[in-house]
Amino acid sequence: MPANKTETITAEMASELLIKIKNNIAKAITGQSESVDLILTAMIAKGHILLEGVPGVAKTLLAKTFAASLGLTYSRIQFTPDLMPSDITGTSVFNPKNLEFTFQHGPVFAQTVLIDEINRSPAKTQAALFEAMQEQQVTADGSEYALPEPFLVIATQNPIEYEGTYRLPEAQLDRFLFKIVVGYPSLDEETTILRNSHDRGFTKAEKDISSVISESEIRQIRSLAEKSVVSEKLIEYTAQIIQATRSESKLYLGASPRAGVALLNGAKSYAVIQGRDYVLPEDIQTILLPTLAHRVVLSPETEMEGQTIEDVLSIILKRIPVPR
Repeated sequence: MPANKTETITAEMASELLIKIKNNIAKAITGQSESVDLILTAMIAKGHILLEGVPGVAKTLLAKTFAASLGLTYSRIQFTPDLMPSDITGTSVFNPKNLEFTFQHGPVFAQTVLIDEINRSPAKTQAALFEAMQEQQVTADGSEYALPEPFLVIATQNPIEYEGTYRLPEAQLDRFLFKIVVGYPSLDEETTILRNSHDRGFTKAEKDISSVISESEIRQIRSLAEKSVVSEKLIEYTAQIIQATRSESKLYLGASPRAGVALLNGAKSYAVIQGRDYVLPEDIQTILLPTLAHRVVLSPETEMEGQTIEDVLSIILKRIPVPR
């Protein structure tokens, strides 16, 4: 049951709340349970998400349904080649009544911001998100403007369309806690999608999605995750994984210290989703790929051999003894 204002949320209560959110999202989204778990993990860990998938796999619907389930304000920014940084952050507008400039907040001033096709805009516009994602603020005309809390950026990109796109630099990729690959549904899921669409008629899938959790409960769940118990052996295990990516000959670029912090924070948050206030090695292993896949780069020779980042990270993981 949800906690009241005076009641402290336990790991078990947090898990019940998060299950309620997942069930609510499932009213509009069929399948994608792993993606939903990772988005919830990112929200708890105060991280951001990069969704990669072909058009039509419900990336935008997933973001909208997630925001609605948590009762968060939502905005969508369609990235295009002519989009300017001020179109995202906002701009100062002259007010003739008082002869002063007033800052008008841009669409980034929402609790959940969907950046659609982030790789459609050049580096200058992409960089406008750096401060917002890292510092949770926007600086304009020498003044700082705080973004709302909680704040989550969900960016999407198409993996198969390259014309008119701009590659995301490593510095920006490193700002995303997870990169989630959204694939096609299974046959059973596809059948369910079509059946639900037929039963619903022309009504949008997200129409009846409403909030099932309060901002106070979100804050308490975050606090619970921050205090999750992590043994010294697991801290060393995480460090060994990060170090191994830097000495791996199959990788041209290893993981940064920020990646190690992201892996640890993500594991603490994922543990809460599982109903625990302590981290297990399985938590680190589960989120390893979405945390590191976009932060490391294969060597040219490894790419020519046909190996993937997933293959290499799996080899590294098997090589490091699991603490017990």
